[in-house]
Amino acid sequence: MAEYRFSKKMAELKPSAIREIFKSLGQPGSIAFSAGNPAPESFPAEFISRAAADILANQPVLALQYSITEGYMPLREAVAARLRERFATGKDGDMVLIVSGGQQGIELTAKVMCDEGDTVIAEEPSFIGALNAFRSLGLNIAGVPMEDDGMNIEALERELKSNPRAKIIYTIPTFHNPCGITTTLGKRRAVYELARRYGAIIIEDNPYGELRFSGDEVPTIKSLDTEGIVVYCGSFSKILSPGMRVGFVCAPEQIAQKIVVAKQVEDVHTNIFFQLIAHKFMTEFDIDGHIENIRKLYKHKCGLMLDAMASELPGDFKWTKPEGGLFVWCTLPERLDVNKFVKDAAAEKVFVVPGDAFRCDLSKTINAVRLNYSTPSEEEIERGIEILGQIAKNKK
Repeated sequence: MAEYRFSKKMAELKPSAIREIFKSLGQPGSIAFSAGNPAPESFPAEFISRAAADILANQPVLALQYSITEGYMPLREAVAARLRERFATGKDGDMVLIVSGGQQGIELTAKVMCDEGDTVIAEEPSFIGALNAFRSLGLNIAGVPMEDDGMNIEALERELKSNPRAKIIYTIPTFHNPCGITTTLGKRRAVYELARRYGAIIIEDNPYGELRFSGDEVPTIKSLDTEGIVVYCGSFSKILSPGMRVGFVCAPEQIAQKIVVAKQVEDVHTNIFFQLIAHKFMTEFDIDGHIENIRKLYKHKCGLMLDAMASELPGDFKWTKPEGGLFVWCTLPERLDVNKFVKDAAAEKVFVVPGDAFRCDLSKTINAVRLNYSTPSEEEIERGIEILGQIAKNKK
């Protein structure tokens, strides 16, 4: 059997723990708190079916032929308009591109802005897809601890000072993945000011921004951008369909043009058929009414999970109380080992993601788990939390 010598960039890269857990979810009776999936009942399947039939009947060549890398212009214009109107985001000099999911926007931005050996500063914990993208590019990752209102600003400045090759600050300020935390406006301004002062670019990852179900809106960091240093990544995955893999980037034009070149190498262009469906979704569908229904659904499911946790988990457990998004971050007491807790839960067919999956520093252990409330049913939420409570109390 041949021995394969993998590239240095890929040799140490591990599969996504979340994707690996997905392989176990086919078991009958499984309860998936491990997913990051939107609720299946949120998919506008009937509209998508009609839109697809109309496109294939009236625009078959446009839908099935090669397209341009920047994305379908009417969709780009619709996205740019919604960003301005809904989030006051995007200014003269910015450019909107369509990408294959928000994660591609993150990876392409890092690819065009960083050289191998440069540093990305990220919240600790952070989104595993972004972290693995950075690692695949040969970048160092410096983690900044998360607090209840966003990353620790003093620690962020220390990392910027001690890493002269820090090119990017990566942040998920709204309904953070995995923590569910929303960064305050004060901290957003502080992050922006530090990036400006130390010459870093900010990648603002905002796939959940439309999903606020309580509390007050907080301006995006991109809306504060007067210097052209913020790249904003968004997605249709959480409001339309994740399987379509349609996302977008709003970036200063010079950066955007380089992203276009990098994207041409990766996939030529994002699936044009699904871009056309996304455009119809934005222009011919009651998008605001649809999103409002998703918010109501997630408010109910999140409340159900939080109530169950308060009832079933021991008092030495701590957890976040999100105002939107998909996730609750649950910190275990020191008496419990997170990996054993996750293994014991899986034995009872309840699947959660260990905190270690989201670490920047692979030598650390994060004694917490991420719980998702959008995917499981109401009955699964209540039963699953009951089982976790029994495991925590050593009754299983």
